[in-house]
Amino acid sequence: MTNSTSAAPAAAPTALKKPSSATHHGITVSDDYAWLRDPKYPVVDDAEVLAHLAAENAWFEHRMGPHKPLVDSLFKEMRARIKEADTSVPQKDGDWLYWVEYEEGAEYRRWWRKPVTGGDDELILDEPALAEGKEYFRLGALAVSKGGTKLAFSVDDNGSERFTARVKDLVTGDMLGDEIPGTLSSLVWCAGDRALVYSLANEQWRTDNARLHWLGTSVADDVELYHEDDEGFRVGSGLSSNEKWVVISAGDHETGESYIIPADDPLAAPLLVKSRQKGVEYDVDERDGTLFIHTNDTHENFRIATAPLDNPGEWTTLIEGSDEFYITGFELFRDFYVVEGRRGGLDVIEVRYYDDPQRIEPITFPEASYSAGLGDNREWHMEQLRLSYESMVSPGTTYDYDVAARTLETLKVQEIPSGYDADLYTTERLEIAARDGTMIPVSVLYRKDRVTPGPLHLYGYGAYGISIPPGFSTTRFSLVDRGFAYAIAHIRGGDDLGRAWYKAGKLESRNNAFTDFVDVASGLIDRGLTQVGKISISGGSAGGELMGAVINSDPHLFGAVVAHVPFVDVLATMLDATLPLTPGEWPEWGNPIEDRAAFELIQSYSPYDQVKAQDYPPMLVTAGLNDPRVTYWEPAKWVAKLRELKTDQNELLLKTNMGAGHGGKSGRFESLTETAEEFAFILWQMDVAE
Repeated sequence: MTNSTSAAPAAAPTALKKPSSATHHGITVSDDYAWLRDPKYPVVDDAEVLAHLAAENAWFEHRMGPHKPLVDSLFKEMRARIKEADTSVPQKDGDWLYWVEYEEGAEYRRWWRKPVTGGDDELILDEPALAEGKEYFRLGALAVSKGGTKLAFSVDDNGSERFTARVKDLVTGDMLGDEIPGTLSSLVWCAGDRALVYSLANEQWRTDNARLHWLGTSVADDVELYHEDDEGFRVGSGLSSNEKWVVISAGDHETGESYIIPADDPLAAPLLVKSRQKGVEYDVDERDGTLFIHTNDTHENFRIATAPLDNPGEWTTLIEGSDEFYITGFELFRDFYVVEGRRGGLDVIEVRYYDDPQRIEPITFPEASYSAGLGDNREWHMEQLRLSYESMVSPGTTYDYDVAARTLETLKVQEIPSGYDADLYTTERLEIAARDGTMIPVSVLYRKDRVTPGPLHLYGYGAYGISIPPGFSTTRFSLVDRGFAYAIAHIRGGDDLGRAWYKAGKLESRNNAFTDFVDVASGLIDRGLTQVGKISISGGSAGGELMGAVINSDPHLFGAVVAHVPFVDVLATMLDATLPLTPGEWPEWGNPIEDRAAFELIQSYSPYDQVKAQDYPPMLVTAGLNDPRVTYWEPAKWVAKLRELKTDQNELLLKTNMGAGHGGKSGRFESLTETAEEFAFILWQMDVAE
């Protein structure tokens, strides 16, 4: 194995092969690179493992070195599109107006407030000060107490996503002695701002609890309000919209269950809303003795139901489930409520009224393809709703919607200091037929003067029911202004077109996500937008799994591939119940431990297991040493196996962030460096003028 030295490496690292195998359902699986998992994980200090990762990083630096001027140029232009000294639109909460600011050159935000009646600005949290001297910094939860006198927040300083919670006295400016390490949750104020509800991550990075901490007491004395025995369920907590109830929810990817506790008496016995039923998800809120429930019990696209507080399991339909309207959620306010969802894959926001169920007021937007949603609406009595809006050609916009007048007021439009002319660009929403005849939506952005067919970048995710909206991104223009079209494939596995769309890309239908992506790429070629070998592709996490699957099946289509923290060792991970995510992931992928059919299906598409002797396109792969979601050894093993078996001389680079996790580097500019490296790699491999 090549070790990192001060001299430039002569060749790509070759990982040692150490035979290892395991047998399940009578099927033996060999894995020569299993040793790359440090047996002491999450501690990673095995000298041989670290040496290999260092060698891969050295090879990455060596091969990308000649292109550093391009990386620097891309970084400079990306940074020039960001307004360095920037401020959010203040929002009222009680007696205060709250906002955040970035100072010139700052990587992190400062959190401010001032009295509604007038007075001095007050700095309540200084992220740059908290991040000083740290390689990684991420603010997790942040919650101001109801009385506005205290601030609870949590911080992760190594990318492991185990946050330490602290409390600040906003009257004196002092930090209190309360410190809760190992949290992975929101922080919920209750009991008259004397206590916090939170969840700890256990040894397997799972939140199986909801706990109560009284300010000024030892964490060792905290009370466990709820414990979840199903290892696949996660627990989270929040406040009802009227702040009268603490809502404790448990669930996995297909089943949910909720309890409510009086916020002023958190030690009261939790009230179960409805016992869990496999395949039924729900979330709950309360107003004037009535529970409002968002659930998929009678229709996969969800309905809204109500129930009396004294009989919480007796649900009566308020809004029927519909094939056309996918209800993604709701939010209660004193005088009305808001329902969010999607029709035809596009966001819908509707204002509805308690006293008149037939009165529906949709909020309309000017473009045919866009992304919109409720913003930060903190108060129970709201007369104007804060909204966010963007499209592939329209920068992020903050609106206030006057509910009575039904009018939108523009409060802020994202500024691009280096200049932006929307008239230079156009966006389309195409439909491309998959091999089974299903029409797959595709959002495309390109310059109006683009020469076709030209290079095209295709992005996809397609998992967990997560939609990829056609939103705005300043970094994309570094490709688009160089002649690329930028396309998002809204493939099955996401919920872009509803819950059925999600189900059609999971479990036994998982391969649809992969074939959809390939068919979209082929369809874009057929439409004359690009050519074989002129498509670059990228995806991260489960989207990285997508990258691995499509280059195994159709490597010739693609000219460059970027796989960020890719979930590629699917079979081995789903066979290991000790790993953080595995039990909770079985409803998404199947349980290969107990189910031979699930084992065989996962093995048939798991990118690591399906690497074979063939030509592969040029590839850049990233990993995070502290990543608890996709463990570092998945991309490391995958790259090692690709190096062994691939029959081409194309670039294959692995970059491991040694001080970060799933999201890569922290900080708004530091993270741009990695995007600049990604785009430089694509331009280099696609032989596009720099």
